[in-house]
Amino acid sequence: MGRFRQISLIAALALVAVACGSDAESDPTATEGATQTEEAEQSPDTTAADTASVDDDAEEPTSDAASDAPVLEDDLIILCTPQEEWCEAATEAFSETTGVNAEYVRLSTGEAIARLEAEGDDPSFDVWFGGPSLGPATAAQNGFIEPYVSPNAADIPPELQSGDGTWTGIYVGALGFCSNAEFLADAGISAPQSYDDLLDPAFEDNIAMADQRTSGTAATAAANLVALRGSEDSALEYLKQLDSSIFQYTRSGSAPGRMAAQGEVGASVIFAHDCVKFELETGVDLDVSFPAEGTGFEVGQVSIIANAAHPEAAKAFVDWALTPQAQEIAATVNSFQIPSHPDAAVPEQAIALSDVPLADGYSAQLAEDLRAGDFPERFANEVRGGADAPE
Repeated sequence: MGRFRQISLIAALALVAVACGSDAESDPTATEGATQTEEAEQSPDTTAADTASVDDDAEEPTSDAASDAPVLEDDLIILCTPQEEWCEAATEAFSETTGVNAEYVRLSTGEAIARLEAEGDDPSFDVWFGGPSLGPATAAQNGFIEPYVSPNAADIPPELQSGDGTWTGIYVGALGFCSNAEFLADAGISAPQSYDDLLDPAFEDNIAMADQRTSGTAATAAANLVALRGSEDSALEYLKQLDSSIFQYTRSGSAPGRMAAQGEVGASVIFAHDCVKFELETGVDLDVSFPAEGTGFEVGQVSIIANAAHPEAAKAFVDWALTPQAQEIAATVNSFQIPSHPDAAVPEQAIALSDVPLADGYSAQLAEDLRAGDFPERFANEVRGGADAPE
């Protein structure tokens, strides 16, 4: 299976992976509104001195910390990148918890960045929920992310934060291969155990993966290949060879797994937790495997959009998303990532990074740099021959 890469992140995630929940309860609605004060009733014969005394007493509560809490706006628009079911469940739970009328729009990482760039200083969204950290890291370079360090970020391992408030991690997941066992058996092919296995002629037109221009999953795979092969040029050379085996490039990072579950392809390159989800929901025998030479991973994030129309509600959402209760919602809709909060219950179906070989030289920062650089454009020209990105 190759050698495991021991990095500081693993130590942090080991604590997360063995967590079984928390007895401590947090209150994500602490910012829900200013304390209301009651008006003091005065009798007709109240003296001026008595009135002054009553007024003094009435003013005292306004100096309390609770009265200084920001008032939440009535609405919140969420840019959401995970699976649709998780987006819906998280949005509903936040609304029920806070009373804020929250809505979401699901976009892949590439789509989200393009949307933010198009909207500029007048964004449609207030907060970005889920998807690899490379998304807000890239958007922040153009001023589209508002840094925010939540008080609840103190509970999240530092390895799962940007450090400057650009984004804060809410989950972790490993990249892998998702194969249709019946499809491969009929074709006489074994599930891939390395990136070189995907180049086997038997896989020609039998693989699906996301496009570098639209997907954070694809950017994670690119960083994985750069780490393994030493340079962007070498990674692109591999992707050129792989192109003949690709049945379809998809817009979304999880779509290739659905194609494998439907028997359209034999294998796909996606995050392992998505493959587990599709197997559970479809009943199809899907084989999760990892490149023995080492794989990459994502840190799923939450962040605030710059110039948001509802900034206080956005902060409240970030605070809420970092609680164990919020993170445990994922497993209820078959999303089996490792939660970032050490006290959040870890789904038994989750795959910890400590259980898979990680690529030497891989980092989330490398994926961020590739996505922000010219790698997607080079992929379009050198691998796809100028073909349009999938819609």
